[in-house]
Amino acid sequence: MKWWDALLGRTEPAEPDLDALFALPSAAVTLQAATGLTPTGTGSVCFRPAEGGAFSELERDVTRLLATGGAPPVEQSKDTYGYDWLLVRRSPEQLGELVTDLHGVNSSLEGAGFGPSLLCSLVVFADEDARKLALVYLYKRGSFYPFAPLSGHRDNALELQTRAALEGELPIEPDLGRWFPLWGAPGL
Repeated sequence: MKWWDALLGRTEPAEPDLDALFALPSAAVTLQAATGLTPTGTGSVCFRPAEGGAFSELERDVTRLLATGGAPPVEQSKDTYGYDWLLVRRSPEQLGELVTDLHGVNSSLEGAGFGPSLLCSLVVFADEDARKLALVYLYKRGSFYPFAPLSGHRDNALELQTRAALEGELPIEPDLGRWFPLWGAPGL
């Protein structure tokens, strides 16, 4: 039936590749050279909470795991759409550790069968002029996109500049219609 799906224009969804998160530290060097943006040390994971004790227990375990080893506590919040956010803070120089933490949250949820609940992960960057940018990883698409909030609207020029700078470094989401704004995302 694959030829029939191709004929009708149906495509299979991209598979998530959580290891793509590990490309962020090297992409950060390119991003800094192209835009002057550097890591802030904050990142977060967004997911739809599932019903039941198993999910609640997993969420508590992940939060406890991230808070061990002298790391700052994880901040939990819920947005107006009902999604849960886990905000992880590290020092700006610890981007590798931050990415490992975010990967651990995603992997734990995926490994426990809650992969379909994952929405996105993001890592925040800023420059000396206080411009902020999040590199957002869309779990269901297996791709990244930049989101740059600017006084109630988006800094489209910075987003497009970021896309051009990182196209060879990260799998960038080609459909700009899927570059969703994440107004009020924790850490941003």
